[in-house]
Amino acid sequence: MPATRRHFLTAAGALAAGSACSTASSKSGGSAAPALPDVYGKLGVKTVINGRGTVTILGGTVMPPEVVDAMVAASHHYISLPELQVAAGEHIAKLIGVPGAMISCGAASAITCGTAACMTRGDGEKLRSLPDVSGMPYEIIQQKAHRSGYEAQMLLCGAKTVWVETAAEAEKAINERTAMMFFLNKADPHGQIKRDEFIRIAKANKIPILNDAAADVPPKERLKGYVDEGFDLVIFSGGKGLYGPQASGLLLGDKALVEAARKAISPNGGIGRGMKVGKEEICGLVAAVERYLTMDHDADRKAMDHRAEVVMSKLKAVDGVTTEIEIPEIANHVPHVLVKWDAAAKGVTAKEGYDKLLAMDPAVAVSPNGDGGFTISMWTLKPGEEEIVGDSLVKLFS
Repeated sequence: MPATRRHFLTAAGALAAGSACSTASSKSGGSAAPALPDVYGKLGVKTVINGRGTVTILGGTVMPPEVVDAMVAASHHYISLPELQVAAGEHIAKLIGVPGAMISCGAASAITCGTAACMTRGDGEKLRSLPDVSGMPYEIIQQKAHRSGYEAQMLLCGAKTVWVETAAEAEKAINERTAMMFFLNKADPHGQIKRDEFIRIAKANKIPILNDAAADVPPKERLKGYVDEGFDLVIFSGGKGLYGPQASGLLLGDKALVEAARKAISPNGGIGRGMKVGKEEICGLVAAVERYLTMDHDADRKAMDHRAEVVMSKLKAVDGVTTEIEIPEIANHVPHVLVKWDAAAKGVTAKEGYDKLLAMDPAVAVSPNGDGGFTISMWTLKPGEEEIVGDSLVKLFS
């Protein structure tokens, strides 16, 4: 009998449940779980205590057991990848409460596929022709203050960025060549055209608008909230606040545009063919979203607050060093510890301190900031690592 989507989802659910049960059984049994292989050590790669946050260069996040279990369960079977993409997207859209959802190969991939969707509106022939933009709109309106380096993801489609600063300039820039308006969510405080006004302009002119909010959960309400505000497409990274696979992302919003974006991504040919999302990443992100929507966010925040208190308390005894808490307004909206000192008095600059912390054993990664100090994220510290970070900082300044 041919497999149906219902049959597939039922089988996948049973497999995931079996994996979870076997994991729980091994953890509760009398014998200790087998040690994990030293996959990094055998390659000569040094592990790092991550005080920089969910940055790509350090591997995003550490996935919780539920996500890892789902990925392992997914690895045991062959499936129809297009069917899985559709089923996973429908499931996530229903969970979050948005019209459509697609799993991409990271947030950057979602920018490319979302741009392709807005340019072609799902026309297969046009999708296959990209980056040849003959016969389709190709201009993307973006604020200069929202320049991020991710414009390259749109240019892959053959698009052209039209830079504006004011609402009047944005209105004037719209013409028959306009395919999309792009908004970098974390840059909202810096641009002259605020979120609501940018949406108003797009809606008044019937232009799709895409919001790159890659690192902008928590809070979880933003997953649905930005779509409700009027953005046609919203992007989140899977490997940041959602605690999912690093090589995954979410494209949420208008159902027709999401379906058009899905036509642009692997295993389909064309502009997104190299942006493959494996069955393991798809099932892992489904599990991550399910977990994120039901987890105790207050407890998660309290754990981060505690880590910050530990780091700051250890530095109280160090003369000439001050600390304070910072919570960014939009992106990475979690507690960070700012560490400041007089470089001349302490004999170490932020860059030198950064290098020395990385050279320690264990290595500690922090972010030098523009004020000549460090910004240390509490988001990605594992339990107990706040003690090591604090001690390493004391050693640095001693």
